[in-house]
Amino acid sequence: MLLKILREGLGRVIVFVSWLTLPKPIQRAAEDQQRADEKAKNLALYQFYACPFCVKTRRAIRRLNVPIEIRNATEGSLWRSELEEKGGKVQVPSLKITDNNGSERWLYESDDIIRYLEKEFT
Repeated sequence: MLLKILREGLGRVIVFVSWLTLPKPIQRAAEDQQRADEKAKNLALYQFYACPFCVKTRRAIRRLNVPIEIRNATEGSLWRSELEEKGGKVQVPSLKITDNNGSERWLYESDDIIRYLEKEFT
């Protein structure tokens, strides 16, 4: 119980510091941004608000200027159930990638997610 409170408190401090030091989004030509926006419609990030690895991933999403849907996978939520059932485990951050024919792929680990996003959006 104490560990959970400490972890949540520390997570909130990390969120606050992240907010104070938000990266500037990259600027694209309107046509390029429209393509990025369209590509991002097939992505969803499952996350916990105060998770340091999720904060790191959200910062990269902001820096890359990609409008990815953020889904909170808190206990008891619909998104948590989907993450566990379709993704196979409750681990965040997790990026759900849906291709054009509707098949899904789940990417875990913040560094892997960020690498994937940088490859797709830079």
